[in-house]
Amino acid sequence: MTDSNHDIEQPDGRVPKRVIGTPSPATDTALLGTEEQHAGDLDVPGVTLQNEATAKKGEKIAALCFTVALIAGIGFIVSYVAFQVGDIEKTQVSNLALGGALTVALLALAAGIVVWVRMIMPKYNLVQERHPMASDGQAREYVAETFLQGAAESGITKRPLLRRTLLLAAAPLGLAPLVLLRDLGPSYADFPKKLRHTVWGEKTKDGKHRKLVVEGTGAPIRAADFNSPGGILSVVPEGYEHDLNALAKATLILIKFRPEEIKSGTNLNWTHDGIVAYSKICTHVGCPAALYEQTTHHILCPCHQSTFDAADGAKVIFGPAARPLPQLPIAVDNEGYLVATADFAVPPGPSFWERGDAEAEVRENGGHA
Repeated sequence: MTDSNHDIEQPDGRVPKRVIGTPSPATDTALLGTEEQHAGDLDVPGVTLQNEATAKKGEKIAALCFTVALIAGIGFIVSYVAFQVGDIEKTQVSNLALGGALTVALLALAAGIVVWVRMIMPKYNLVQERHPMASDGQAREYVAETFLQGAAESGITKRPLLRRTLLLAAAPLGLAPLVLLRDLGPSYADFPKKLRHTVWGEKTKDGKHRKLVVEGTGAPIRAADFNSPGGILSVVPEGYEHDLNALAKATLILIKFRPEEIKSGTNLNWTHDGIVAYSKICTHVGCPAALYEQTTHHILCPCHQSTFDAADGAKVIFGPAARPLPQLPIAVDNEGYLVATADFAVPPGPSFWERGDAEAEVRENGGHA
């Protein structure tokens, strides 16, 4: 150090030399001095202070943005609870509400922070210097002091309105992931049941078997009208034409065969006049297996080329799928319409960790789910 009446040395290359009488970083966290000094004509090279009137205006604008973000964040959570999905229209409304609320929340939060930086914090024109990568203890102390100085300069301690509205705006966004955890899947107690069973096992309100209807039109299918060998239809359960959760497991492909074309792997008791119904959900990763080659009776999944022999119980003949497409038991009702007489004997779709227990349950029930 030099004489106490002259300059005090600072770490080389870090800050300019400090003249006796300026605030000490070790005792004062205000890099630019006290508020009384701010009110005067303090001239600090490279730093321009904000006008207090501008800062006050910026504080109100930023607080308004944070308040809007708070309301939008709460709106996101409310929308998630209020707007449930199940069909295309409900899903569209839910997506618009969730996307709109989250967009407003994030934009308002970002706008408030930008206003804070541009209208409240000082303007800096500094030159960044390169220093050795390894920092000594003195450098770490300097960083800690600078952090405190920056916190004070930002106004977060001086302006409680900004601080409180910012915290309130961020709170709903922090809670949003907890709400979204609900979409990760069913609870452990419902998990096996939801994967093992489909709506084909349910009867209608009047106690009748559920009809097979054409996907898209919802028209029921008369067995007498579906009489061209090689014909194929994409089929969904009656009453669930627009229920996306149900269709994810219950969609079928219906194929018409000549009696002599059906092989031993197909359960003839579950067919009607050469009409066979298979799950449309590939047993590999759940893609729609709906490409059909009439001459070979092959069902092809377009995602990973799993191939199934429709004439032989939809057995796997190529690709990564590990098991056949489940067959659905069908018959005709008194009016001649095709109906499902029971649910799939095994769970449709990709294999899951409970499948071993599910197949054991099927065997115990004599081949019925």
